[in-house]
Amino acid sequence: MTDAMPDLAGKTALVTGASRGIGRAMALALAKAGAHVLALARTSGGLEELDDDIRAVGGTASLIPMDLVDGDGIEQLAGALGGRIDKLDILLANAASLGELAPLTDIDPKVWRHTLDLNLTANWRLIRALDPLLRKSEGARVIFMTSSVGGKVARAYWGAYAVTKAAMEMLGATYAEETRTTNIRVAIIDPGSMRTKMRAQAIPGEDPQTLPPPGDLAPLLFHALTEKSDGLARYEFRAWRNRA
Repeated sequence: MTDAMPDLAGKTALVTGASRGIGRAMALALAKAGAHVLALARTSGGLEELDDDIRAVGGTASLIPMDLVDGDGIEQLAGALGGRIDKLDILLANAASLGELAPLTDIDPKVWRHTLDLNLTANWRLIRALDPLLRKSEGARVIFMTSSVGGKVARAYWGAYAVTKAAMEMLGATYAEETRTTNIRVAIIDPGSMRTKMRAQAIPGEDPQTLPPPGDLAPLLFHALTEKSDGLARYEFRAWRNRA
């Protein structure tokens, strides 16, 4: 089953990790639906290519080349956005690092810290800094991208990534509880195995053609954006796609 593309004209969406993979595909999908996309990523080249594709489908975007773990950049970004936009309707927290696939006892402390900073702390700083703009939207949606290895079944050697994703899910669930009486709704999406660079990095011997492309996730994202249920919603792409 698929959900029809919603009319997002007049809405603003901030997408992190927007230069490649799922973030790029979802930024393009949001732009096609009419949202003005604030595309954030470290790589300027990837953002410029995304901007070309967004323009090709008649969409608009603002490019934000920045590293989410770089000092107080998130707070500075929120301040700059507050002077340019009246509200933020969609926050898609997608940026993440695989870290290091290794025994917990062998993970480099610098890699552990960076994985924690990007996958968890940066998302806390985003909701902390952007909450005022989200509250100004009539129906804000905050979407966190997660993984099945976070918070479900422990998997050897995935410690850094799994721990941060499990913690991020609790971050999202807590924010959902704290905003239950507001206009903000939270969803957590587990895309499962997809044809991305991160997946190839994690499982280099896998045939990528056996995996769905990131663009296939768009109908589920649209569904999460229009979900009317109160509080937290959690979706697994494979189960949602196969629902009756």
